[in-house]
Amino acid sequence: MTTTNHECWTRVKGRLRAEVGEDVFSSWFARMELEGVDTDTVRLSVPTRFLKSWIQSHYVERVLACWQSEEPAVRRVDLAVRSAVIRCSLPQKVSAPPEPAQEPHEIKSETSELRIVTNPVSNAHEALGGSPLDPRLTFDSFVVGRSNTLAHAAAKQVAVARRNDPVMFNPLYIHAGVGLGKTHLLQAIAWAGNAPGDRKVLYLTAEKFMYGFVSALRTQTAVAFKEALRGIDVLIIDDLQFLQGKATHAEFSHTLNSLIDAGRQVVIAADRPPTDLESLDERVRNRLTGGLVVEMGLLGEELRLEILVSRIAAARIHHPGFDVPTAVLAYIAKSVTHNGRDLEGALNRLLAHSKLTGQPITM
Repeated sequence: MTTTNHECWTRVKGRLRAEVGEDVFSSWFARMELEGVDTDTVRLSVPTRFLKSWIQSHYVERVLACWQSEEPAVRRVDLAVRSAVIRCSLPQKVSAPPEPAQEPHEIKSETSELRIVTNPVSNAHEALGGSPLDPRLTFDSFVVGRSNTLAHAAAKQVAVARRNDPVMFNPLYIHAGVGLGKTHLLQAIAWAGNAPGDRKVLYLTAEKFMYGFVSALRTQTAVAFKEALRGIDVLIIDDLQFLQGKATHAEFSHTLNSLIDAGRQVVIAADRPPTDLESLDERVRNRLTGGLVVEMGLLGEELRLEILVSRIAAARIHHPGFDVPTAVLAYIAKSVTHNGRDLEGALNRLLAHSKLTGQPITM
């Protein structure tokens, strides 16, 4: 790489620093390195996927424009994640994060054109750093009954809203026991909310939020992590009861307050009401109860039967011959009373019996 390229890169960084400010530059661009310039393409690298995803989604035009101000022939910027040799192999858990990586001796290129990811929905959500979304968990597959009508209506209202619409309930807090549909509703909001493309809807489990925050601290990108969350239009946090650590609680509190004060929507689910989350600061609990708190009750027998019918219809897409007599469905709906996951487990056993033995299902 020529001295001219390095000098040009220095001037580009100066332009970026002047445009975005010192704090933002330090968070996002300070550890970006120039790997080379090939005709009309500039090759850059960053140390983490998190940085790559955020820069791809938010700074594509600015980075390219700064390069073109120095080198008009540049038409594309390729971004790679630098690989590094890890000194130890601790499991990647919040309680025991890996040690910092050594300086890489060799750079592997994981190159992609620097661009905004707009579709499909799952790719856009992944680019924002969200937790994985299950394609089955949509509003179309959610069965509404007496115990979940209000929660479903509130979630649907959040999902169909548009950017700059007034926020009706903030935060929306849904609580219920295991297997009663909380995660289904939250992921349905993410699928539906991201589909139009005019809002950034981010679904995170509490564990993902914790790991993201700890990773940002470890890689010295905490400011970037905070800015990324505060740029979300709808932030969805699942299983809040699993949030641990004083620093993580403090960051969640700051994020919650910042988003609500800015008129951004927050949706949270947990297995208990906010007043029972004793690990959270009292001010956070009060903020949570200040929105709309909705409980999803136990599944009634009629709703359990509707869920079974719905799940069988979905199973027939892949297993056309799968059939369960009405009497058997009624028996399962009456006998399996705990939650929706137990219902699906019962159906999976029937499906396994039908496929593996070839015998019809009977009482």
